[in-house]
Amino acid sequence: MDKIKLIIWREFITRVRKPSFLIMTILGPLLLVGGMVLVSFLGMQENGVQHIVVIDKAQLLTNKLKESSDVKFFYEQADLSDSVFKASPYNAMVEVNPLVLENNTIQIFYKNLPSITVQNYLSKEIESVLEREKLRLNNVDPDTYRKIKTALKVQLFDIEKAGKQSYDQIKAGLGFGFGYLIFLFIFLYGAQVMRGVMEEKQNRVVEVLISSVKPFQLMMGKIVGVAMVGLTQFLLWVALTLVLGTVGLSFAKDAISGEAVQQPAAQMTTQLQEQLGDQAPAVDTPGASAEMLGVAMQVWDELPVTWIILLFLFYFLGGYLLYSSLFAATGAAVDSETDTQQFMLPITVPMIIAIMIAQTAVYNPDGPAVFWCSIIPFTSPVVMMVRIATGNAFSHPGELALSMVLLVATFFFTTWLAGRIYRTGILMYGKKVTWKELGKWLFYKG
Repeated sequence: MDKIKLIIWREFITRVRKPSFLIMTILGPLLLVGGMVLVSFLGMQENGVQHIVVIDKAQLLTNKLKESSDVKFFYEQADLSDSVFKASPYNAMVEVNPLVLENNTIQIFYKNLPSITVQNYLSKEIESVLEREKLRLNNVDPDTYRKIKTALKVQLFDIEKAGKQSYDQIKAGLGFGFGYLIFLFIFLYGAQVMRGVMEEKQNRVVEVLISSVKPFQLMMGKIVGVAMVGLTQFLLWVALTLVLGTVGLSFAKDAISGEAVQQPAAQMTTQLQEQLGDQAPAVDTPGASAEMLGVAMQVWDELPVTWIILLFLFYFLGGYLLYSSLFAATGAAVDSETDTQQFMLPITVPMIIAIMIAQTAVYNPDGPAVFWCSIIPFTSPVVMMVRIATGNAFSHPGELALSMVLLVATFFFTTWLAGRIYRTGILMYGKKVTWKELGKWLFYKG
């Protein structure tokens, strides 16, 4: 046991002291937060003002579409040829066919694909004009129509929660996030175990180590040592991300003036009042923010945070230990990273399936595929996190206990299996290993 502790400490301290560990520990949160901010910023930007020409063959839209600061409309009655449109200053061309009131179809031709924001703006403006025209043709009073027309708001309720609104899909999304972190951790640090074994094997360092410790002790020390490195880096990432996120939000709030916030809200209110008349709801941006905050607090109150953290750590480490033993065996069986491809497929496929099933679990946490994949040890670390976050796992404690027991038992089995391969393969050089050869190693005595 003392020898395993020494190997664990050696693996931990040598990796933590590397400059790459410090650099990635600092850069990881910076890249994460910076990437999110950059994507959000770029997603809100347009390539200047979009000049849209409308070929109004139906003669319904001319001078009726409302412009915005990002979209300007121009009108033509006749078609523009491709060459004329390409040479024009217009960014996009909207063709409105004469039968648009019957087929509800328009065509948009563009030089550069308009953003989703511009596409949605075009659709809403044209729909609004066509809707008013249909009301006129059918002699329907617009005010009466607006009173009748109702936007449906769907609320989900779990009958077991005594009439409380359900936020299970939000919780499932959080659970999927936890599962995805486990997925990344397993492959990131499992691959480090495999590369570390291959490096020691190629450098013949392992021959010196094996003279002092047993191959199984060396393998376990390397697996646990790398796990400690990964867990340390992960906790540092969480702490730094929280700090950077808090600082970033405070700067963002200070940078945005009240006028900049209120102007879009006022513009939105005006548009709603014009479209809905007396039925327009009051648009209160602070009220909407308070409602979102209330939902977030409600979700937080319903989450069993302590159990989620404890079970996350269990599946986080359990999944890593199970897969890292297989990665270590793969590293011991081959001489170079190119030879690992034939052995990596059976390791990667279960985890890819786990991610796919976890995505379906967000919308259907009670499905049979979700159940089985939350029990099977090779997929349970990812899938079970979705059931835990939604509370589904706590409603079936027997299934949760079975999943945990099977994960631990499978870890011991794969560790024994990997140890049999490791003790033979770690000292074997220059031989192309096959699946048949690996099978023979399992039954070698010693």
